[in-house]
Amino acid sequence: MCVDISNSFYVSIVEPFAREYKKGRTPNPCVACNGLVKFPMLRALAEDMGASHIATGHYARISGNDICTSLLRGASKAKDQSYALYRLQQSELSRCIFPNGSRSKREIREAAEAAGLPSAQKRESQELCFISGDNYREFLAARFPQALVPGLIVDTSGKVLGEHHGVAFYTIGQRRGLGLSSPTPQYVTKIDSKKREVTIGGPHEVPGAWLRAESAVWVQGWPPAESFEAEVMARYNSPPVPCSIVTAEDGFEAHFRDRIWAITPGQHAVIYRGDEVLGGGIIAEAR
Repeated sequence: MCVDISNSFYVSIVEPFAREYKKGRTPNPCVACNGLVKFPMLRALAEDMGASHIATGHYARISGNDICTSLLRGASKAKDQSYALYRLQQSELSRCIFPNGSRSKREIREAAEAAGLPSAQKRESQELCFISGDNYREFLAARFPQALVPGLIVDTSGKVLGEHHGVAFYTIGQRRGLGLSSPTPQYVTKIDSKKREVTIGGPHEVPGAWLRAESAVWVQGWPPAESFEAEVMARYNSPPVPCSIVTAEDGFEAHFRDRIWAITPGQHAVIYRGDEVLGGGIIAEAR
């Protein structure tokens, strides 16, 4: 069965992806797609077909009963994809089966090869599905040129150092491609889309101690407490690190015990307690 969801995908994923870059933020469209398009559509199809479950190849695990379903990290931490699934609703999680969740990539390939499947040795894709070659800058330039308006590059004191060709070319913590010479390493520390200004500074000035997240989603439907200790993964494939969480009406703050590298607005901050995913939100502010 083939279902055309291109219009929904464009409106819910592609257009917001471009808007985030226009704001000087760095989005993760795959996380948004799972929560807004892919799994809601799979749930609707399952209901229409009278299917009890949805099976996908994600490296994650679920646990629970008829009342509540928990989302857990995959047994293979190198391939764990629970970060990308935290925005699923209970109505979707309760139907999910993740057969890869308890196995490693090597074990999956061996099983596929034993079954004679042509995908057994298929190269892994790291590209966005809607951008050929993963060149998002060309994609934005062709379809959303307003995201590539020139502006100034300044240091943390406000001194003008040069000019950039659009805030969409930069992300927090970036060092390469700044087009500037300096006796010490310089990194992007702030992006102000309203001023069209990119600020650079030393590594100690890159945000890494605190974040505020918005549009929070809690796997159980609510946070475990108003404030609590947990671990946060501030970007995909980074290790969860200890922090203190303080919840708010639409989000939360995370205060890290030790500095982490380059907390980036637009990315997702996902909260863990051990292997269990508690929830997460979209990073709106960092320092």
